[in-house]
Amino acid sequence: MGLHRNPIAAKLAHMRPTILTPLFADVTAIKGIGDKMAKLLAKLLRSGGEDGHARLVDVLFHLPHTLVDRRYRCTISQLPMQGIVTLEVTIGKHKPPPRGTRLPYKIEAYDDTGIMTLSFFSTYIDQLKRQFPVGEKRFISGEISWFGADAQMSHPDYVLNADELAKMPMLEPIYPLTAGLSSKLLGKAAKTALEKLPPLTEWQDVAWLQKQAWTNFGTALRNMHTPEDLTVLAPDGANRSRLAYDELLANQLALTLVRAQMKRASGRKLDGSGDLRKLIVSNLPYSLTNAQQSATAQILADMASENRMIRLLQGDVGAGKTVVALLALAAAVESGTQGALMVPTEILARQHFVGLTKLIDGTGIKLAILTGREKGKLREETLAGLVCGEIDILIGTHALFQDGVEFHDLGLAVVDEQHRFGVHQRLALQGKSEGKTDLLVMTATPIPRTLALTAYGDMDVSKITEKPAGRLPIDTRVLSTARYDEVISGLQRSLATGARAYWVCPLVEESEFVDSAAAEKRFEALAEEFPNQVGLIHGRMKGAEKDEVMMRFKTGVLSILVSTTVIEVGVDVPEASIMIIENAERFGLAQLHQLRGRVGRGSAKSTCLLLYQDPLSQTAKARLKIMRETEDGFRIAEEDLKLRGAGEMLGTQQSGLAEFRMADLSVHGELLVAARDDAQLILNKDPKLETPRGEALRNLLYLFERDAAIKLLSSG
Repeated sequence: MGLHRNPIAAKLAHMRPTILTPLFADVTAIKGIGDKMAKLLAKLLRSGGEDGHARLVDVLFHLPHTLVDRRYRCTISQLPMQGIVTLEVTIGKHKPPPRGTRLPYKIEAYDDTGIMTLSFFSTYIDQLKRQFPVGEKRFISGEISWFGADAQMSHPDYVLNADELAKMPMLEPIYPLTAGLSSKLLGKAAKTALEKLPPLTEWQDVAWLQKQAWTNFGTALRNMHTPEDLTVLAPDGANRSRLAYDELLANQLALTLVRAQMKRASGRKLDGSGDLRKLIVSNLPYSLTNAQQSATAQILADMASENRMIRLLQGDVGAGKTVVALLALAAAVESGTQGALMVPTEILARQHFVGLTKLIDGTGIKLAILTGREKGKLREETLAGLVCGEIDILIGTHALFQDGVEFHDLGLAVVDEQHRFGVHQRLALQGKSEGKTDLLVMTATPIPRTLALTAYGDMDVSKITEKPAGRLPIDTRVLSTARYDEVISGLQRSLATGARAYWVCPLVEESEFVDSAAAEKRFEALAEEFPNQVGLIHGRMKGAEKDEVMMRFKTGVLSILVSTTVIEVGVDVPEASIMIIENAERFGLAQLHQLRGRVGRGSAKSTCLLLYQDPLSQTAKARLKIMRETEDGFRIAEEDLKLRGAGEMLGTQQSGLAEFRMADLSVHGELLVAARDDAQLILNKDPKLETPRGEALRNLLYLFERDAAIKLLSSG
C-alpha cells in the first residue's frame, strides 16, 4: 500500500521502540562497507535510510535464493564431471599467456593423484604470484570443468591456507545481486545484522503458530541466512512462510487501520435528486450494461450513507468505467458539492474533458480542466472558479492536489488508474475537504484477488465484468519480426479500405531517450512506406505537440500512429482497428492487454498483431499464448501474477503499491487471505493495540516500516 518509506514514516522514526534501533543502523557500521557499497546495497534492496544508504534491516529482509555446498572434498583423480568441489593441492608452475593475446593465465595445481589447471582471465599477475606461491599447499573451492581429459577450475571462489580453511563457509547462501556486489559481501552483512537482532516478543497467535509448525521470527531469519540444506530456502518451506506471513500481516494490519480511520472520519450524505443523472443517461449513444448499472447503484448507495465512501471500481479495458464515474460525480453536484477526476496523463485529461463535455450537454454542469499546461490568467480563473464553487467538476493530472488548488466543497474525488499514483497523493487529494470527501478509485488493469488485497485492502470493491453491447472480439495474432514485409503488405491493404492503425514500440531501457529513439526509427521507416500518413507520439514531446498529432490521427488526417506506451491508458479512437506491438515479448501481460484494448472500440472488426523477436524465452512464449487465447483481463492478470510475480506485475516500484521482500503472492496467496482475516480479528478485539499481543504487533508494524499506521492508533 505504500504506507512505508514515506515522509510520514520518516518523521515517526524517532518514535520507533528502542529495542529495534540497532536494526535500523546504517550498513556502513559493518566493517568493510563504505559509502559506495552502502548506496549499491540501497539500490539492490530498493530501500534505505535518509542518506540513501541501506540499513541492517534491509539486509536481513533480503533472503538468499539458493545455496552452494562446499562440503564435497576429494582428490584430483576423484573429480566429478561438474559441480562445486573443495581440494587440497600443491601449487605448481605458473604459465602466463603470450603477450598481446587474450588467452588465460594458467597455474598448475597437483596432489598425489594427479594434476589440474587453474585459469584466470583479466587479472593482475603480481597478485596471482602472491596468492599462489609455487610449492606451497592451498585449499581451493570452486566449480570444476573439463577441457578434453584435463580438469580445470576458472577463478576459484576461495583460495586459503590451512589456518584460513575454518573460515570458509561449507554451506554458502547465494543472494540476488546487482553489479558491483558479491554474495560474500551480502553474507557478511547478513551475519552482522543477525548479531544485532534482538529477542522480540511473539506477535503471532500461538495456536496459529503451532498449527503451521512455525518457529519464532528470529530463528526463521537465522535459518534462512545460514541454511543447512537447500530445502530450508524453499519459498513454501516453514521458515520462508513464517517470514512471509509476518510481512503480509504487517501490510494487512496497516490497511485495516487505515480503513477503520477513514470509516471513523465524519462522512455525509450525498443523495442528489437524480435529475442531472437522467439527463446524462439520455445523452448516451447506448444503454448502460447490467454491470455498469450494478456498480453505479453500489457507489450511489455508499455516497448516500452517513459514512465516507472508499470504493475501488475495477473494470476491464473498454468496460465503461468513465460513464459510471461521471454519474457519481453528477450525484455529488446534485447534492450541492463539487467533484474531481484525477488521471495520470495530460493526454487522458484532455480526452476526458472533451468526451465528458458532450455527455453533460444540457445539464448546466460546469466542467473545467487543470494540468501543468494551464498557466497564467487561465489558471488563475480556474482556481478562482473552484474556490467560489462556480466550477462543479474539475478534471486534471496530479496538479489537482498541489498547494494552491482549493475547492469550495469537494464532495467526491475520483482517481483513475490508481496504480500510477502513490497512496499519499490519493490522500492529499481527499484531504482537500477536511476528510469528508468520498473517494472512488478506478483501474482498467484487472488485478488478481491477492494483489488487490495488498493494494486496496482498505476499500470496498465493485467490478464491471461485461463490455458494452456490440463490441466485437479482437483477432489477436502472433508473428515473428522476420515476417515484417508481410505485415507491411497487410497494412497497405487495410489502409486502402480506410482503416487506422497504432504501431507501438517497446521501451528498450529505463530511459525516455532510448524509448523515443526506437519509436523515431520505426516512424522514419514507416513514413517511407506510407508518405504523409504517419504520426509519432513519445514521452519526450511537449503536450501541445502530442495533442496535435493525436487530433490528426483521430480525425483521419493520419492513418498510422507510431507510439511508445504513452497510449497505453485510456486513449480512445473508435476508428482505429489495428494494433501492432513490436517486440511484444518485452512487454508484460497486463501492458499487452491494455495496449490491445485501444482497438475494438468501433464497429469495424479489429486486429492485434504481436510481433516477436526470436529466440523466445519460455515465459515470453507463455505470455503470447495467453494473449492469443483470451481477452478476459481478469484471467490475464492471474496468469501475469504466476509468470512474473507481484513485484514486477504492475511496476510496483513506481506505483505506490506494497513491495514485499519476503512474501511472494504467487506462492503465499493463501497466507495473505489468512493475514487479512487475522488483522480484522485483532483490531475487533484490540482496536488500539494495547494488549500484550497488541504491543508486540506495534513492533511488527515498526519493523516492516508501516509506521504511518501507528499514528492512526492515537488519532480519533
